Amino acid sequence: MIRKQVGLRIRELRTQLGLSQEKFGLEVGLDRTYIASIELGKRNVSILNLEKIWTGLKVSPKNFFDSDLFNGDKSYGK
Repeated sequence: MIRKQVGLRIRELRTQLGLSQEKFGLEVGLDRTYIASIELGKRNVSILNLEKIWTGLKVSPKNFFDSDLFNGDKSYGK
């Protein structure tokens, strides 16, 4: 569950910035396929890589998790 929530949140914030997975991956130093697998909830992401992602998304950890995705709203993303 948490992998899917994290992935959806990354996708949400990345698309708000108008970045493709490839461009975003280049900016944060992570492969596009790795970004894609995180967004699909198929990969566990390390805290070190999550820090790179937060930085690239221009959000703090607090702002990253301040979403209905993590606050029990089961209808989010459906």
